[in-house]
Amino acid sequence: MKLVRKDLEKDNAGQVTLIPEEPEDMWHTYNLLQVGDSLRASTIRKVQTESATGSVGSNRIRTTLTLCVEAIDFDSQACQLRVKGTNIQENEYVKMGAYHTIELEPNRQFTLAKKQWDSVVLERIEQACDPAWSADVAAVVMQEGLAHVCLVTPSMTLTRAKVEVNIPRKRKGNCSQHDRALERFYEQVVQAIQRHINFEVVKCVLVASPGFVREQFCDYMFQQAVKTDNKLLLENRSKFLQVHSSSGHKYALKEALCDPAVTSRLSDTKAAGEVKALDDFYKMLQHEPDRAFYGLKHVEKANEAMAIDTLLISDELFRHQDVATRARYVKLVDSVRENMGTVRIFSSLHVSGEQLGQLTGVAAILRFPIAELSDQEDESSSEED
Repeated sequence: MKLVRKDLEKDNAGQVTLIPEEPEDMWHTYNLLQVGDSLRASTIRKVQTESATGSVGSNRIRTTLTLCVEAIDFDSQACQLRVKGTNIQENEYVKMGAYHTIELEPNRQFTLAKKQWDSVVLERIEQACDPAWSADVAAVVMQEGLAHVCLVTPSMTLTRAKVEVNIPRKRKGNCSQHDRALERFYEQVVQAIQRHINFEVVKCVLVASPGFVREQFCDYMFQQAVKTDNKLLLENRSKFLQVHSSSGHKYALKEALCDPAVTSRLSDTKAAGEVKALDDFYKMLQHEPDRAFYGLKHVEKANEAMAIDTLLISDELFRHQDVATRARYVKLVDSVRENMGTVRIFSSLHVSGEQLGQLTGVAAILRFPIAELSDQEDESSSEED
């Protein structure tokens, strides 16, 4: 993402002009947009024209519109973003108040105006415009007959390819059908890796599977690379890291990212940091439940006591339509930072973010135990009775 211009007033009202450069920038833009914002961008409008003879024709014309945002639709697989709203600035082709849907496009600038730019939104712009914030981890999660090739970016897990091949069982005295199908499966996975993984950017490729599938696959891949003199794979052999996972499904990626060998290798990536924070929370919940809180009310109570060491919060909560509710989450984040706590904003498109979403989307690891909270609530509820 490229920041072209930033005009903010003292009361944090103002506008920002950005150019999305990669598909992932659409996800950042989706998180910046809210209902009620004003969006100015180039778009195509079908316009009816009447000639001197009275015949009516229609042309598609590119024009720049300013919309008051009413609905936002994001397709996470295609990374496409459509914004629907009413026109709020006079235009020769579109009347004031007329509805239009803008599809934001890569490499076309747009201007976003808000009445209030909060700290979470401004931080996301900084992250999106930081060139080091790009996909540096790839993963192949596989089992016999099924593989997912994924890119793990700082803010989402993108499934780039799914390979499925029916592999017959081994028969007594005849394994040729099984071996041929397995070879065909491995070949398709190798092709998917070459097609979808950019080795200039990616620092590490995780190959995760149950049993010995990963070892057999890596042996096959590098034997073929030697035979065919595939320099791309041979030069990047050191980037491949084999780890265990329970299956070849996408959700098993979390297990792979939790592996100590992986966390040491990926210590500088945001995805690994998120997974470790969530893992620490679960361990704390198991061993010292008085130092692990989840749910907004409980976490706010812990924050009042300045007890929060690490706050885990899903970016999904900042897309809440109710302004007051969203402001409550932003206030919590700002307060934890003021009290010298760490804030980790999880992407809801990551495996770890999905898991945090199941825990209400907000959780906290505390500096010291607070046992009285549940007791106080029990006492207050019994008094009410």
